[in-house]
Amino acid sequence: MAKLTPRYFKKIYNLYVEKIYRFVFIKVNSQQIAEDLTSEVFLRFWKTLKKDNSQKIENPKAFLYKTARNLIIDHYRSYSVKKEISIEEVKETQELVQNAKKKDLLLLEIEEIQRALSKLKEEYQDVILWYYLDNLSVEEIAKILGKSENAVRVMIHRAINSLKNHLKV
Repeated sequence: MAKLTPRYFKKIYNLYVEKIYRFVFIKVNSQQIAEDLTSEVFLRFWKTLKKDNSQKIENPKAFLYKTARNLIIDHYRSYSVKKEISIEEVKETQELVQNAKKKDLLLLEIEEIQRALSKLKEEYQDVILWYYLDNLSVEEIAKILGKSENAVRVMIHRAINSLKNHLKV
């Protein structure tokens, strides 16, 4: 683990803030809540690093995603709100596409995938987002979930098959 300095924290923050925010935003469907939860993720990271007798954080990325996931779970437990994937994410994504025809086609495809993704179990949604959107390795996902790499590979495979089945309907 690197020595705790404002510079180290800033480096980790700059590397992961956008990815953590995007992950949280997709799960909570609210910019304000996503900002609050993302701030809390980094506050907990800072507090953990700052503790004299703190546990070592071997993998900051895994720590941040696991913390974000736990905060999202806590958020839904406390508000009893059904989790859905946000249409706002689709709107942000379409800005990246230059051609108007491609924008319309992409929007339709993303909305279809988004609807299918929202029908999956939460764990399946998480592994698909982490593996395909955030490009996390199987090893990193295993650390976040506290499972073996083989279990994560099977979970990714099952999640994709489930997603394919929902897309056929």
